[in-house]
Amino acid sequence: MNETGQLHGSCLCGGVAYRAQKPVGHASHCYCTMCQKQHGAAAGSYANVAAAGYVVERGADLITEYASSDHGRRGFCKICGSTLFWRSTQAPERIAITLGTLEPEYDGPVQRELHTDTKPAWLPLR
Repeated sequence: MNETGQLHGSCLCGGVAYRAQKPVGHASHCYCTMCQKQHGAAAGSYANVAAAGYVVERGADLITEYASSDHGRRGFCKICGSTLFWRSTQAPERIAITLGTLEPEYDGPVQRELHTDTKPAWLPLR
């Protein structure tokens, strides 16, 4: 994946579109139970980028946030429910955008697996 340029993404209904400036600090799969519940999947998959380079191009009024903990907020489209990002209140200079909302799909490496202690046993082996 090119380290310069931008990432582009949108929600399921197309109401929200965003762009994020590269480089990606790291990409991750988070297996915490909050990510599992929000995504309805084994993990939440994210690209960590600078918050200053994250721009909502369309549908800012459709984004709502949920404070899932005292240090984390999850942004999603209030129409279709697509998870768009996770951000830490302790590190406001960074934002983690969801890999599944990127167009074209993310082609960089996933360097981190977080909260592997709650990684579901039903996941297939690598």
